Amino acid sequence: MSFDSAVRSKLIVPALAPLYTSTDQIVETILRVTAGVLLVTHGMMKIVNPFGAVGMVESLGFYPGVFWSPLLATTEFFGGILVAIGLFTRPASFAATIVLLVTVYFHGIVRAEGLAGAEKSILWSAVFLFFAIRGGNRHSVDARLSRTF
Repeated sequence: MSFDSAVRSKLIVPALAPLYTSTDQIVETILRVTAGVLLVTHGMMKIVNPFGAVGMVESLGFYPGVFWSPLLATTEFFGGILVAIGLFTRPASFAATIVLLVTVYFHGIVRAEGLAGAEKSILWSAVFLFFAIRGGNRHSVDARLSRTF
């Protein structure tokens, strides 16, 4: 992001433009790495027992559970690693967004927890949607490979 004179003149504190310019990429990287690591952490128990969520995914209507449960585990664990390092950032983030939108449905509708139960999933799905659209930045493996989806 660059701040030209038109944008700088719209800032309430124009002197902060260099701060915004110099930190936008690193702050975006911190958000991507944090989101990826947290997704890995969330998927750790599922990857240890990839068939442990068979009943839960079938209760949501995803049959056969023996297919969807390992897919969920893989998406969370390995998808989180990919997002954290910035490799295949867009497809991994898109897959995480889909998983998280299902959890919005699960908490908000199936378990009837409403917004209070679904709000974390809504926030996390928005974070991963951001990276599904934006991709990894210059601090990503995708950038090092000069390839992206």
